Amino acid sequence: MNPHKPDQPIGIFDSGIGGLTVADAIVKQLPQENIIYFGDTAHLPYGDKSATTIQAYSVKIAEFLLQRQCKMILIACNSASTAAFELIKEYIGKQAIVMDVVDPIISLLREQYANKKIGLIGTRQTVSSNVYQKKIEDLKQNIRLTSLATNLLASAIEEFGNGRAIDGLLEEYLSHPTLKNLDALVLACTHYPIVKNKIAKFFDHKMEIIDPSDTVAKAVKKRLDDLKLLNLEGPGKKHFYVSDYTESFAAGTKIFFQDAITLEHYPLLD
Repeated sequence: MNPHKPDQPIGIFDSGIGGLTVADAIVKQLPQENIIYFGDTAHLPYGDKSATTIQAYSVKIAEFLLQRQCKMILIACNSASTAAFELIKEYIGKQAIVMDVVDPIISLLREQYANKKIGLIGTRQTVSSNVYQKKIEDLKQNIRLTSLATNLLASAIEEFGNGRAIDGLLEEYLSHPTLKNLDALVLACTHYPIVKNKIAKFFDHKMEIIDPSDTVAKAVKKRLDDLKLLNLEGPGKKHFYVSDYTESFAAGTKIFFQDAITLEHYPLLD
């Protein structure tokens, strides 16, 4: 017997606005679902934190989302997915469905990118964890992965969004020799889809850009459907919490969700 009910919310968390790209895709594909989003803005970016620190924050946020009766907790952050997914699954896996943003991308690569040369950009935590490399090797699909840590990019997007101030940093990172002659590029940070158009333009729209947002949203929909937990009564409600109020997060929520947004402050005590 499934202990959850379809009208229970989906809990989504990230260090800041990046996970809003995933939340937006989920709302578009599953408009009747209730969403609770937590942006740990007091501790962003996660990409330059140690795995132990990220795990500590992630556990606290998972507990917060459990208290709000979430049927699913989605770690909408690559850094937290690589550092804390297994721990969170072990810690609360019996109380809520736990999903990350890595495995849906690995499934996509398995299905569509055998024998291809794939690039990946992400935070230092994501790249140094080698999680993508290990999972791709386990596929045995002759996918050649080359990764580049673009560590300042998430913070810059948090600060400047898709503005011109980001252009020089993108030029510096994307011109790296590691990213030459690729079949596709994985945006292994949920912040990066915010500047996806600039990344595509840098490569003259000739390289396929793998945006995790829609892929993860489809995986969430399939998982809930398989468990008969899709909410069929709407419209869904959206609640947003932040550990520290920031203008950039407030602006980000308005870009993705045009309707009136209320941000509630919920500090995570260190």
